[in-house]
Amino acid sequence: MTLQLTSEQVWQAIEKELFAIIGMVTAGDEARTVGIVYAVHDRKLYIGTGKEAWKARHIEANPHVSITVPIAKRIPIMPWIKIPQATITFSGTARVMPAADAPRSLLQAVFQHMADDQEMVATSCLIEVTPEKEFVTYGIGIPLMQMRFPERARGRAPVA
Repeated sequence: MTLQLTSEQVWQAIEKELFAIIGMVTAGDEARTVGIVYAVHDRKLYIGTGKEAWKARHIEANPHVSITVPIAKRIPIMPWIKIPQATITFSGTARVMPAADAPRSLLQAVFQHMADDQEMVATSCLIEVTPEKEFVTYGIGIPLMQMRFPERARGRAPVA
């Protein structure tokens, strides 16, 4: 049985986090993943990086990406007990844009205190990821102890 979640439940979980893994394909058709820090704005994820970074080049060549957001789970009074991380995974379309073209509020969300560094902004770009179809989740919207049962921990939700 797959848990049916709402889009709002999943977006709330995504907005509480800041780290994810983005999967992409190189120009040579090789799969690559990299950890990223992101900000959410208007139900899109934004990632800051250098204009010459390999992830920006790969995404410009092939905009089809996947994102996995890991969410740490702990038992507060027993932190030594290992609990699998909850996850939210989705596919999406990405586009690369010069950071200098982004609104100031978005630059502050992505680059934080570095948003005022004109030189850094000039050499940076933003990767905008628009989720598509549905979210696939594990451990979202269920009690911690239910994560031991994969059939109860798996979920899906529409992106929109």
